[in-house]
Amino acid sequence: MAGDKRRTSGRGERDLKVRVKSAKGRRLSSTRWLERQLNDPYVQRAKREGYRGRAAYKILELDDKFRFLVPGARVLDLGCAPGGWCQVAVPRVNALGEKKGKAVGRILGIDLQEVEPIPGVELHVLDFLEEGADQRIKDWLGGPADVVMSDMAAASSGHKNTDHLRIMALGEAAAALAGEILEPGGTFVAKVLAGGAEGALLAQLKKDFSNVRHMKPPASRQDSSEKFVVATGFRREPEKGSS
Repeated sequence: MAGDKRRTSGRGERDLKVRVKSAKGRRLSSTRWLERQLNDPYVQRAKREGYRGRAAYKILELDDKFRFLVPGARVLDLGCAPGGWCQVAVPRVNALGEKKGKAVGRILGIDLQEVEPIPGVELHVLDFLEEGADQRIKDWLGGPADVVMSDMAAASSGHKNTDHLRIMALGEAAAALAGEILEPGGTFVAKVLAGGAEGALLAQLKKDFSNVRHMKPPASRQDSSEKFVVATGFRREPEKGSS
């Protein structure tokens, strides 16, 4: 790693920018990714504040605006690894019961891989696309969910259009699951990518929820096409045969 390149901020302070030298066997793209990580203020802040990744600030900023993580809420985090979103949710839904006089919430995190334990969070290895997954989730939560949230991304293929379609397919599947397990009035939060394929998902959400809004939180990198959809006021369709 090269020495720090120093520049003046204009406020009498000295900013340091880490430069990463190319290493034998390391691709240029990997070098650029490492340099970006080392200089990312959200990465640095996450380390200081004990979050498992910079993505924690995305859900924190979304909830600061829309206020869906409330004491007593039952929350499902889909594709929760490494666990940053769950960490943010714990104090906000009062999962540990530390806010006296407030309802105690529950948080369920599921992923295809094991996740290191998080106090106040119940973690399971589960493919949410499996048959019967919705009932297992409701059993673990002790009832319907108040919030379903997802920051899932499919493994990169290296082909931009393919990756876009895969992420949108995950979003549509997450929305379908939310339709099975959300409490009326519940909230769905998920990552979408700008590019045209999100139209079908948004059309369905507008049928199922009272309000559907978009936000690109400050923690999302500006060069990323990601944004987040926040759908509130879930409207459960009456069961067939009911009047």
